[in-house]
Amino acid sequence: MLAIQIISDDKPGHLNQSKGLAEAMARLTPVHIEIITPGKGPFWKRISQSRHASAKLPEADLFIAAGHKTHLPLLALGRNRKAPTVVLMKPSLPTAWFDLCLIPRHDLKSSEPNKNIIPTTGALNRVTGNGTKEELGLILIGGASRSHSWSPEPLRNAIESIVKESTLAWHLTDSRRTPAGFLGSLSGLTVALHPHAQTDPHWLPEMLARASEVWVTEDSVSMIYEAITSRAAVGLLPMQPVGRGGKIRDSLDQLLSDGYLTSYQQWTQTRQLATPAQAFAEADRCARLVLERLQLLPK
Repeated sequence: MLAIQIISDDKPGHLNQSKGLAEAMARLTPVHIEIITPGKGPFWKRISQSRHASAKLPEADLFIAAGHKTHLPLLALGRNRKAPTVVLMKPSLPTAWFDLCLIPRHDLKSSEPNKNIIPTTGALNRVTGNGTKEELGLILIGGASRSHSWSPEPLRNAIESIVKESTLAWHLTDSRRTPAGFLGSLSGLTVALHPHAQTDPHWLPEMLARASEVWVTEDSVSMIYEAITSRAAVGLLPMQPVGRGGKIRDSLDQLLSDGYLTSYQQWTQTRQLATPAQAFAEADRCARLVLERLQLLPK
């Protein structure tokens, strides 16, 4: 059995990526997963705490981490325990220091060496497309970000149009970036409201597994990738880009071009969401590549 230790900085988004990769490996080969949390403090303290925690566990075959504060503990554990290291997202340290780096394509430069780099399409996640789809719709709301500004009225109008045109049972949740009062402005619509502060970590994956249609605001990149991974039909709710949109806009345009997403403007013309020609399973694709490159698959 493959023993994997995940080094976590306690940020849910980073841990979600690491677990997504490890759990995808478990779908290919027997795996035992442990999570190490170095805690806060100077780097030498985080390294020491990581080593102490790892020493209490069975010998690791692989270390995985995401997040700037995990990089040095990850390297220290890999060298101390003589096991390969995998970092998710572009590291702040030289990529050559890690055995493998899983980096979103939009963060890579064409001049970067790719011997130990696996380009990814977006961030990995724990969602699978194995759920039984129901007559259920899901709406996921973000908020103002570096890439998008907040305009509540066009967004509310779009949600109203979507709900009125559909016979699905609609559920909606917000995020910590959603301005206070926005959910209250939707109280007159036929949609069940679920404030994010009142949902547990399992709520969103469970709803994505069940939903046949999902609408996500354009700023919520991680939720967009989770939605398309769930194999639902996915639409983009309108948000005003800041400037030209940059790398996020480019990645969304590619997903639209590939048929994984439908823009709200397209939907107003057809009243239909695109059905992707093939499944989006990035964690599974990357898991197989990692196991093959590190020669960790059983012979």
